Parts: sequence; C-alpha cells; structure tokens
Amino acid sequence: MTIYDHLGGDDALRRAVDIFYTSVLADPILQPLFGSGRPEHVDHLTAFMAEVFGGPARYTGELGGFDHIVATHRGLRIAEPQRQRFVELMISAADKAGLPTDERFRAAWNSHAEFGSQVAMQNSNAETDDELHPLREMPRWNW
Repeated sequence: MTIYDHLGGDDALRRAVDIFYTSVLADPILQPLFGSGRPEHVDHLTAFMAEVFGGPARYTGELGGFDHIVATHRGLRIAEPQRQRFVELMISAADKAGLPTDERFRAAWNSHAEFGSQVAMQNSNAETDDELHPLREMPRWNW
C-alpha cells in the first residue's frame, strides 16, 4: 500500500491541502509569499503531493512536472522563519483534516514537509541554476 492510499487518497489529501492553504493565506508570516491566493493552488499542490506519495502522476502529466514547481518558487526568497511556519501549518493541516495518526505515516508526512520546504527555500533563493537544489525530478516517498 502506498502512502497515498494509506492517507485516504485524493479526497483526504485535498481536504488537508485546502486546510493548509486557508491557514497560509491567513498567516502573517506566509501570506506575503502567497499574495491574495490563486484558486488553482489547492488543486496543484494536491496533485503534486499525491504523486510524491505514490498516487497518480497528474502533476507530471498535466501540470508541468518538477520543472514547473522549481520555476514557481524561483525568486520568492523564502526565509527560514517562513520555511518553518510552512512545516508547522502542514503538520497542523494533517491533524485538522483527520489524516492517519500512526507514527509511520506521520513520520513520512512530516519528513516530506521538512524536505520539500528545504528544497523550495533553496530554489527560491537561487540566483543561478548552479545554486538550485540538486533534486531535478519528482521526489517519491515510500514506507
């Protein structure tokens, strides 16, 4: 069973991402990165995370793949307090959405939030392609 299946598939993941995104737009630390919001962001982040956790590869197939997510973060200049707050809100969204609470799942969810936020922060501050994080393809989280 994939992590995607274990967490409850697209409906559960979308619920968590929607909660996360709503909290981001209300958060004074993160809101400047997200502006007034983009309606498609919940769909895109849900598709990205679904693929990372072993679900359908819709992000790669339909939404631009990993190159698109790198380009989206370039120039944002994410700071460490913003990265940390992102992780906190992602963990809180899992709780509020009623995602599984078993240690194995939460370790995967939390490590993805930590790793992904590190990659996004590095890419957001990269002045050149050489300064980008070395990850150049969709990450995959497994048990």
